[in-house]
Amino acid sequence: MSDRQQTQPVSARPQDLPVKADLARLRVRYHKDSRLAFLGHLDLISTVERCVRRSGLPFSIGNGFARRMRIQFSSALPTGTSSACEYFDVRLLEAVDPAEALERLRAATPPALAPYEAGYVPGRLPALEAWLDHAAWEATLLGEGLDAGTLLDGIERVRAGGVITYLRGEKEKTVDVAATLAGVSALGGEVGSVSLRIETRSVASASLRPQVLLDAALARADLPRPQLVRIRRVGQWHMEDGRLVEPLGPFGANAPAPLS
Repeated sequence: MSDRQQTQPVSARPQDLPVKADLARLRVRYHKDSRLAFLGHLDLISTVERCVRRSGLPFSIGNGFARRMRIQFSSALPTGTSSACEYFDVRLLEAVDPAEALERLRAATPPALAPYEAGYVPGRLPALEAWLDHAAWEATLLGEGLDAGTLLDGIERVRAGGVITYLRGEKEKTVDVAATLAGVSALGGEVGSVSLRIETRSVASASLRPQVLLDAALARADLPRPQLVRIRRVGQWHMEDGRLVEPLGPFGANAPAPLS
């Protein structure tokens, strides 16, 4: 832990602590692979927080009752889904060169959660989970009797139906497919496998999980259950004025929303 971290005035009055918007906001892109794809979101948060502490970066502590690290994450992945494009933002008491910060984080992080890009973003951008509202996924289904064309037809039938109602645990959920499915296309595949690219968008009411879409489409198309389904998130963006904004910029001159 750096000297700056140790001297942060955690016992000071809340109004005397640094204002979040004025702190350096480091955005980190990282993988989620291998067995750690099965790490739940709450466990992921605690793991990454420990890695940031081990890195020695001068992270800031919030002024709430719990005095937690000022860190935010992109939306939770379904358990078992891997990713090439997860993000977290951590507020620093002082800016560290992004290349140095990335090197320190990589040295403190398991390979299956390895960060591979870092940079500073405007302090008043909205929270990551709300701001990143578009995603791309690659899904591979393995099993006999599967056909890409038939599966795509099943997806179109699901889209035409308007909504999917499904159980998540013991709770019934409903998602508007027309609002949350941005696109789908076949990527090809070997015999006995089908690969798709699925593009989704988040709305105020819900977001679409690729596995939920695939389950509904398989049922609509009367296709057999696959022996194995692999899903990987391959891109996340923010939609602004009809264009996709990369999480690490470039950004407009003014933040589009108030401080998160």
